[in-house]
Amino acid sequence: MTKWTEADIPDQTGRTVLITGANSGLGLRSAQVLAGKGAHVLLACRSRERGEQAVRSVPGGTLVHLDLADLASVRQAASGVRERTGDRLDILINNAGVMATPRSVTADGFELQFGTNYLGPAALTWLLMPALRGAGESRVVTVSSLLARGPGSVLDDPNFERHRYNPAAAYGQSKFADQVFALELDRRLRAAGEDVVSVAAHPGYTATGLNAAMARSYSNVVVRSVFDVAGRIGDVLLGQNVKMGALPQLYAATAPAVNGGDYVGAGGLGGMRGYPAFVPPLRTALDQRTGTALWELTAKLTGITPDPA
Repeated sequence: MTKWTEADIPDQTGRTVLITGANSGLGLRSAQVLAGKGAHVLLACRSRERGEQAVRSVPGGTLVHLDLADLASVRQAASGVRERTGDRLDILINNAGVMATPRSVTADGFELQFGTNYLGPAALTWLLMPALRGAGESRVVTVSSLLARGPGSVLDDPNFERHRYNPAAAYGQSKFADQVFALELDRRLRAAGEDVVSVAAHPGYTATGLNAAMARSYSNVVVRSVFDVAGRIGDVLLGQNVKMGALPQLYAATAPAVNGGDYVGAGGLGGMRGYPAFVPPLRTALDQRTGTALWELTAKLTGITPDPA
């Protein structure tokens, strides 16, 4: 594809978009850009205070309280969005996430990264499917990562109950699960003849502040300092700015050339930076048996009926 930019985004007037993690970084940039193109943007944020601040920079934006680490919050947010939109949601961007945090658990007892980066977004997507179906020609964009790795123990020990916890491995597995989910969702939507498109995207290496947030999550001063310094150096030497980093998910959400099952990333050196490009997902993420197994595991863990079934 050519050097696609924000200027190439089609008019979004009359469309409704929900973006998770929209209070900062890639989510906030995406919200600002799509609102500027005429969309009504729902900013799904865990922090009400930061969300209210973010909404002020998004013309016509609406705040939705959503904590992906709490399935009760996910259910409540999905119900509210369906009611607010009259079951018409054109775009869902599953953007929010945490990275390489110390071992912790969600409100429901799941490993924090697996619960926040994967189970919460998967549950939200299933619960919002009636609204996505109601809009017609809608899209679900699930944000993965260059650091996605799998399958690892994501199927037999997703909460690191038997394996030694490793922050980087847990992050990689959660983002691998996002890839698998996006592809499995696409297969099931096609099989059901649904007018909903599921795609995945990754932002390359983007200086979003996620590294700094990861460093702050560690109580050990030495560990926190090492992660902070390493993150700052990486952001300067390798990272691209948020404006560029948001382009892959904006392309995935709006470009006419996108088809179900596509994976859009940064097209430059090593996939770390550059304009949007179609990139291959991990080979292991393409395995349909893995997709089926993860789909069934997700339903079991969340207690939510998959949609499409």
